[in-house]
Amino acid sequence: MYQLRDYQQEAVDATLTHFRGSDDSAVIVLPTGAGKSLVIAEICRLARHKVICLTHVKELVQQNHQKLTELGVDAGIYSAGLKRKDLEHKVTFASIQSLARGLEDNQAPLSLLIIDECHRIPKAEQGQYHEAIAHFKALNPKLKVLGLTATPYRLDSGWIYKQHYWGFFRDVDTPFFQKCIYELPLRRLVKDGYLTEPKVFDAAIAHYDFSGLESHQDADQPREQQLNELVKQHPRVTQAICEQIIERSLERKGVMIFASTVEHAIEIMGYLPRAESRLVTANTSNQERDKIICDFKAQQVKYLVNVSVLTTGFDAPHVDVIALLRPTESVSLFQQMVGRGLRLAPEKKDCLVLDYTNSGYDIFQPEIGSSKPNPQSQLVQVECPQCSFQNMFWGKKASDGTLLEHYGRRCQGLVETPDGEFQCDYRFVFKRCPHCNEENDIAARHCQHCHERLIDPDDILKKALNLKGHKVLRCQAISPTIQGNVLTIRYHDEDAEELKQRFNFDYKKELTRFNEEFGRRIAQGSQPLEFERATQVQPFFEHLPCPDFVIAEQVKQHWRVTQLLFDYQGPYRKANALR
Repeated sequence: MYQLRDYQQEAVDATLTHFRGSDDSAVIVLPTGAGKSLVIAEICRLARHKVICLTHVKELVQQNHQKLTELGVDAGIYSAGLKRKDLEHKVTFASIQSLARGLEDNQAPLSLLIIDECHRIPKAEQGQYHEAIAHFKALNPKLKVLGLTATPYRLDSGWIYKQHYWGFFRDVDTPFFQKCIYELPLRRLVKDGYLTEPKVFDAAIAHYDFSGLESHQDADQPREQQLNELVKQHPRVTQAICEQIIERSLERKGVMIFASTVEHAIEIMGYLPRAESRLVTANTSNQERDKIICDFKAQQVKYLVNVSVLTTGFDAPHVDVIALLRPTESVSLFQQMVGRGLRLAPEKKDCLVLDYTNSGYDIFQPEIGSSKPNPQSQLVQVECPQCSFQNMFWGKKASDGTLLEHYGRRCQGLVETPDGEFQCDYRFVFKRCPHCNEENDIAARHCQHCHERLIDPDDILKKALNLKGHKVLRCQAISPTIQGNVLTIRYHDEDAEELKQRFNFDYKKELTRFNEEFGRRIAQGSQPLEFERATQVQPFFEHLPCPDFVIAEQVKQHWRVTQLLFDYQGPYRKANALR
């Protein structure tokens, strides 16, 4: 009989508390090595009615089933790969592939559906997971759905849940899970001695330079093709890396190497000791894969190279070296790969982490929920001026730690109102509705306040470029000057052309427009100000935002600025971007 660790009991208690008061889907976030199987087993043991626990690989089906049987509870298995299709038990552990093909045989209503590695559920309502959930919800509309994962984030759609029990919202539309009800930081597990301490080694030899790769969503060619082409350019780098891995692992017991592609993995195998090395890819047969993993766990093989197949559902506590030769756009996936080496084992003091991707990720860094906008980005903290919530965004800092810019859109804080708890509505970047003047997300198509259609910035630019008597200036810089109570802003483009705009602060309409366009966006919206006199603006000249495009129309012999476009995201080139 297992004794739950303190945090495992906290996760179980959070689950019971949540589902006693709500039918909303929930997710638990536990780092790799935290013992999700025990949490699942205890929840299943306490369940009063029928439960199915779903996962995507037979290894996890076996592992989760074993933990529950060790608690003295008889449970079934529904998995073609394990040659069992039990239906009569109160608790059944199933593979999603087998269950989806056998839904007609599963007609008993469930009280709880648990999904391990729940980040694999696609956002689009299609696929085997959604089919299974819809099937069991039809049998029981009040079905409770609980997910567990170490990586609550998908590269194709972002966060998998909306609200966090710590008191903030995630920037995501219509995620599958409503609420994260428990999360355990990796640092706490290491500090409390539940995981081995990671020792990150700063390799002196050359790294791969993956900075030129297109993002997962924007790539014009397949990701694998991009990676193969890049790795082929650096054969000597791969050889030098493998020589260093061998050198650094002389006194180590188990080495896991994460390769970028199958081609890359085969190249790596050529530089490793042949008798001590094995390769596992998606093309490896189940029988061969099982034997390789068994030999590795028995320490008959020292080096295990894999390509995207052993990031989940793999448990080899003796692993004490993790070598990363594949890039990832997600902090969570980085942590999950490293987590393969953090489990405790006899005589194991630490885990050596060799990162050859130059990712710059911190093993303890929280997930931001989006890929790095550029290689120079780092984790920054930005306080909401409306609710004081401390947001974590990608951004840039000066050498003295001063925040230069950030890429956050909306405050993620949770605020209490007379109608309940809601996400703070403060936006750091926004576009105004021309109908009601309210702020909306810069990617919104319709105003969330008056529901009128918002004009697409691309349409605005296209129209202005094609209209006679109109000018579009690609703004590179601004230069403000003050005379009396009048503020004049000159907008400069890359070719030394300029437009100018006057704001007479004696007139309420012009004062309001300046505050909405510029005062609201001071310091990227993190310190909005409202000015009453032009002279009050002077100390903030260097903090005034620069619009991406300035649109003007000709009035007799002069140009009158009619529209400013900030925070533009689209196909038209901005100033200083590559031509």
